[in-house]
Amino acid sequence: MYVCGPTVSGESHLGHARPFITFDFIYRYLLHLGYKVRYVRNITDAGHFEEEGREAEDKIAKKAVVEKLEPMELVQKYTNLFHWAMHQFNNLDPSIEPTATGHIVEQIGMIQKIIEEGYAYEVNGSVYFDVKKYAAHYPYGKLSGRILDDLLETTRDLEGQEEKRNRQDFALWKVAPPEHIMRWQSPWGEGFPGWHIECSAMSTKYLGTEFDIHGGGMDLQFPHHESEIAQSTICNKHVPARYWLHNNMITINGKKMGKSYNNQIRLTEMFSGNHPLLQQAYSPMTIRFFILQTHYRSTLDFSNEALQAAEKGLRRLWEAYDLLKKMDTIDGSGKTIPGKDELADANPSTASDPALDDQVRKLLHGLDEFMSDDFNTAKVLANIFELVPVINSLKGGQIRRDAISTATLKLMKTYFTDYLENILGLKGETAGDDHKLTGVVDLLIDIRRDARSRKDYATSDKIRNQLLQLGIVLKDEKDGGVSYTFA
Repeated sequence: MYVCGPTVSGESHLGHARPFITFDFIYRYLLHLGYKVRYVRNITDAGHFEEEGREAEDKIAKKAVVEKLEPMELVQKYTNLFHWAMHQFNNLDPSIEPTATGHIVEQIGMIQKIIEEGYAYEVNGSVYFDVKKYAAHYPYGKLSGRILDDLLETTRDLEGQEEKRNRQDFALWKVAPPEHIMRWQSPWGEGFPGWHIECSAMSTKYLGTEFDIHGGGMDLQFPHHESEIAQSTICNKHVPARYWLHNNMITINGKKMGKSYNNQIRLTEMFSGNHPLLQQAYSPMTIRFFILQTHYRSTLDFSNEALQAAEKGLRRLWEAYDLLKKMDTIDGSGKTIPGKDELADANPSTASDPALDDQVRKLLHGLDEFMSDDFNTAKVLANIFELVPVINSLKGGQIRRDAISTATLKLMKTYFTDYLENILGLKGETAGDDHKLTGVVDLLIDIRRDARSRKDYATSDKIRNQLLQLGIVLKDEKDGGVSYTFA
């Protein structure tokens, strides 16, 4: 499985969380089914210039100048922050995490092969893919449903377009102007790679010329994935992936979250609540649960009300799960429920309410059906929530303990653990209840307050930044106080 990773030119925002949480639960489910999975997720740390804007502008290089950092210093800063955020969401690490700068040789090699095949051309030190020639021999646009003539009509007049044969052609390699920081030697002179070529080169290197799943956000379907298909088809003679999975967008009031709309909410802002659009801080597990409640291919609209509902729903669900785990040694006679092995020959018909027992089993088995039907986490959670009142009633005595069989109770516990923890990747949030930890944080806040009063901002910033690395987000209030959340 290859998934397009982040461009580490800045901090990840809420919209970035969705693809990586989506492909994390897909990865987890494939492992749960017993597959051996090689999960490759790249880091874009070079190139990624704007195809529909200033074509020689590298996002990494531009941001490095703004922050007065070496480009690789900037890359390391935001790569570390990205990894930290992914761990807050309880995402598993990928099997391989290659970087664009680490695979310049492979990208140059692939570009040379495309030129040799006659589908790319060099102009003034830049190399472009000939989309019109490709479309004459291969079905171009079949992934996104785009038609080449329509693309021609909707392509804007951009700087540098005059050196292309066709306006639809995309850059495989760009000549580096004198002021450009990140540059490499190539057969065409000093320059840097295009955005699309890196994923074709790295997926081929680590997964071969054909692999099972290619994933990413819906916004990557065109032009990025369409360009990958074209490049890889010329080099490897077939489409690279058997299945293409795209998660839909997170929107705010119906608009995509992005810089152009000035509505981005960075993940640290989500965890701290320090953003004008936020009414409160939201924990990583609340955000993960919020995303899981909607099918990955459906649009997910952000609102404080939806996140607050997700927070309450997750708390209700986890309280029921905790109750279920404690029922291991409870039955009507006070006898210990047998272990998993002893349940092999257990008879579900021992339930005093066979209809309820059967209903519980059907709901549990439905989890597998829904997850195997295009990873439908929304329906999985709906079934699990139908079981929450049963658990609460068993504990509260409204339903007799012997209403369902010992085997079914054990099955329910196994399914809840498998799905909530191992597949959906949720976990309980108990850090805020640790009084010793909160005492230490309060002490550090006092030390930081004293440092600020002495204008010792280096110490103040060090305390804030190191707490952030540990998952503790400080928020300076308008009245001079400080609040914090455990991310």
